[in-house]
Amino acid sequence: MRFILTALIFLVGMFDLFMAGSFLMTPQTTASGGVFGIAPIGVAGLSTIRGDMTSFFGVGAVCMMWGAWRRNADLLLVPAMLFGTTLAGRAINLVAIGAYPGWAMPMLVEAGHVVLALAAWRLLPHHRLAEIAA
Repeated sequence: MRFILTALIFLVGMFDLFMAGSFLMTPQTTASGGVFGIAPIGVAGLSTIRGDMTSFFGVGAVCMMWGAWRRNADLLLVPAMLFGTTLAGRAINLVAIGAYPGWAMPMLVEAGHVVLALAAWRLLPHHRLAEIAA
Protein backbone atom coordinates (compact mmCIF):
# COMPACT_ATOMS: atom_id res chain seq x y z
CA MET A 1 0.00 0.00 0.00
CA ARG A 2 2.83 2.38 0.87
CA PHE A 3 4.50 1.78 -2.51
CA ILE A 4 1.27 2.44 -4.43
CA LEU A 5 0.56 5.62 -2.47
CA THR A 6 4.13 6.83 -2.98
CA ALA A 7 3.89 6.14 -6.72
CA LEU A 8 0.56 8.00 -6.94
CA ILE A 9 2.02 10.98 -5.08
CA PHE A 10 4.98 11.02 -7.46
CA LEU A 11 2.73 10.79 -10.56
CA VAL A 12 0.44 13.57 -9.37
CA GLY A 13 3.53 15.63 -8.60
CA MET A 14 4.76 15.07 -12.16
CA PHE A 15 1.39 16.25 -13.50
CA ASP A 16 1.64 19.38 -11.35
CA LEU A 17 5.19 19.95 -12.54
CA PHE A 18 3.92 19.75 -16.12
CA MET A 19 1.24 22.32 -15.23
CA ALA A 20 3.90 24.60 -13.73
CA GLY A 21 5.95 24.33 -16.91
CA SER A 22 2.90 25.08 -19.03
CA PHE A 23 2.14 28.21 -17.01
CA LEU A 24 5.78 29.27 -17.26
CA MET A 25 6.15 28.73 -21.00
CA THR A 26 2.62 29.45 -22.33
CA PRO A 27 0.73 31.25 -19.56
CA GLN A 28 -2.02 32.79 -21.68
CA THR A 29 -2.91 29.55 -23.45
CA THR A 30 -2.82 27.46 -20.27
CA ALA A 31 -4.74 29.99 -18.17
CA SER A 32 -7.55 30.60 -20.63
CA GLY A 33 -8.13 26.96 -21.54
CA GLY A 34 -10.49 24.50 -19.95
CA VAL A 35 -10.81 24.59 -16.17
CA PHE A 36 -8.93 27.80 -15.34
CA GLY A 37 -10.82 30.45 -17.28
CA ILE A 38 -8.26 33.14 -16.49
CA ALA A 39 -7.72 36.04 -18.89
CA PRO A 40 -4.82 38.41 -18.20
CA ILE A 41 -5.31 42.16 -18.42
CA GLY A 42 -2.15 43.49 -20.00
CA VAL A 43 1.46 42.57 -19.33
CA ALA A 44 1.03 42.79 -15.54
CA GLY A 45 -1.78 40.24 -15.64
CA LEU A 46 0.26 37.91 -17.81
CA SER A 47 3.21 38.28 -15.43
CA THR A 48 0.96 37.50 -12.46
CA ILE A 49 -0.40 34.36 -14.11
CA ARG A 50 3.09 33.24 -15.09
CA GLY A 51 4.57 33.85 -11.65
CA ASP A 52 1.72 32.86 -9.33
CA MET A 53 0.44 29.79 -11.14
CA THR A 54 3.95 28.51 -11.85
CA SER A 55 4.87 28.86 -8.20
CA PHE A 56 1.61 27.29 -7.00
CA PHE A 57 1.92 24.18 -9.14
CA GLY A 58 5.73 24.10 -9.03
CA VAL A 59 6.06 24.26 -5.25
CA GLY A 60 3.24 21.75 -4.83
CA ALA A 61 4.87 19.41 -7.34
CA VAL A 62 8.38 19.64 -5.88
CA CYS A 63 7.12 19.02 -2.35
CA MET A 64 5.02 16.05 -3.46
CA MET A 65 7.78 14.49 -5.53
CA TRP A 66 10.54 15.17 -3.01
CA GLY A 67 8.37 13.93 -0.15
CA ALA A 68 7.55 10.74 -2.05
CA TRP A 69 11.14 10.17 -3.18
CA ARG A 70 12.68 10.78 0.26
CA ARG A 71 9.79 9.10 2.12
CA ASN A 72 9.39 12.34 4.07
CA ALA A 73 5.75 12.82 4.99
CA ASP A 74 6.26 16.33 6.39
CA LEU A 75 6.87 17.70 2.89
CA LEU A 76 3.40 16.51 1.86
CA LEU A 77 1.74 19.01 4.19
CA VAL A 78 2.74 21.87 1.86
CA PRO A 79 0.70 20.68 -1.16
CA ALA A 80 -2.10 19.61 1.17
CA MET A 81 -2.32 23.18 2.47
CA LEU A 82 -1.95 24.75 -0.98
CA PHE A 83 -4.66 22.67 -2.61
CA GLY A 84 -6.82 22.68 0.53
CA THR A 85 -6.80 26.48 0.60
CA THR A 86 -7.71 26.58 -3.08
CA LEU A 87 -10.52 24.09 -2.49
CA ALA A 88 -11.86 26.18 0.39
CA GLY A 89 -11.76 29.32 -1.77
CA ARG A 90 -13.68 27.57 -4.55
CA ALA A 91 -16.26 26.30 -2.04
CA ILE A 92 -16.76 29.81 -0.66
CA ASN A 93 -17.17 31.11 -4.21
CA LEU A 94 -19.69 28.36 -4.96
CA VAL A 95 -21.80 29.41 -1.97
CA ALA A 96 -21.37 33.17 -2.46
CA ILE A 97 -21.73 33.44 -6.24
CA GLY A 98 -23.13 30.12 -7.39
CA ALA A 99 -22.22 27.35 -9.77
CA TYR A 100 -20.75 27.77 -13.23
CA PRO A 101 -20.30 25.24 -16.02
CA GLY A 102 -17.55 22.80 -15.11
CA TRP A 103 -17.20 23.92 -11.47
CA ALA A 104 -16.97 20.36 -10.10
CA MET A 105 -13.89 19.16 -11.99
CA PRO A 106 -11.28 21.51 -10.48
CA MET A 107 -12.75 20.96 -7.03
CA LEU A 108 -12.49 17.19 -7.45
CA VAL A 109 -8.86 17.50 -8.58
CA GLU A 110 -8.01 19.71 -5.61
CA ALA A 111 -9.86 17.44 -3.18
CA GLY A 112 -7.99 14.48 -4.67
CA HIS A 113 -4.67 16.24 -4.08
CA VAL A 114 -5.59 16.95 -0.46
CA VAL A 115 -6.82 13.42 0.26
CA LEU A 116 -3.81 11.84 -1.44
CA ALA A 117 -1.29 14.08 0.33
CA LEU A 118 -2.89 13.60 3.75
CA ALA A 119 -3.21 9.83 3.28
CA ALA A 120 0.47 9.61 2.38
CA TRP A 121 1.32 11.95 5.24
CA ARG A 122 -0.27 9.50 7.66
CA LEU A 123 1.42 6.48 6.10
CA LEU A 124 4.96 7.69 5.37
CA PRO A 125 7.57 8.37 8.06
CA HIS A 126 7.84 11.77 9.70
CA HIS A 127 11.51 12.74 9.73
CA ARG A 128 10.85 15.61 12.08
CA LEU A 129 9.72 13.19 14.79
CA ALA A 130 12.68 10.87 14.21
CA GLU A 131 15.10 13.78 14.68
CA ILE A 132 13.42 14.88 17.91
CA ALA A 133 13.57 11.35 19.35
CA ALA A 134 17.28 10.96 18.55
